Amino acid sequence: MADITLVIGNKNYSSWSLRAYLALAHAGVPFDEIVIPLKEPGTRATILKYSPSGTVPVLKHGAVTVWDSLAIAEYLADAFPASRLRPETLEARALARSICAEMHSGFAALRSALPMNVRSSFPQRKPTQEAQADISRIAAIWRDCRKRFGEAASESSGGPFLFGHFTAADAMYAPVVSRFRTYRIELDEVCRAYADAVWALPAMQAWAVAAANEPMVIESCEF
Repeated sequence: MADITLVIGNKNYSSWSLRAYLALAHAGVPFDEIVIPLKEPGTRATILKYSPSGTVPVLKHGAVTVWDSLAIAEYLADAFPASRLRPETLEARALARSICAEMHSGFAALRSALPMNVRSSFPQRKPTQEAQADISRIAAIWRDCRKRFGEAASESSGGPFLFGHFTAADAMYAPVVSRFRTYRIELDEVCRAYADAVWALPAMQAWAVAAANEPMVIESCEF
């Protein structure tokens, strides 16, 4: 049994769980995984056995319990600094924290109109006007990060991510990459290249395979 356990919801639907999973997978440490089916009669009671908030994801590391995906990413960056889950410079870290917080607290229209459904494809479902505004804002974030930090860093480190190498910011925006694929959202060249790099991550691919094989189905979801 590993010293770390990650408690998550359905892989097909739980965007918050995916964020924590990618950050932990990137840290490169062994961990056990507990999947709790969401939207079932006993879901909340089961989650409360692990999380004081009654929500997933939850990280158990020895005597430490961390809930909330952003808090988990911050904890992993502190606990495993070699993972480089934070960008290198103070300026880049400030931007990374800002866009992580924006994702954490915002984009409600996108979440509602285009819920995560990894194994499905709904090209006919078009975003609402409010969701399209969220999409445009996310694309602007990706372009700005790539231009200011990603492209310059990639010249020296070869990284295709927002800040060159993979960071917690990429984990936070990974569910959006999945949403864009599910609903066939058109992206410019820079954003498409970034989304393709995130989707190609081995951990992302492993998550997608597991999501495709899950038996649970939720008819209406917003996670």
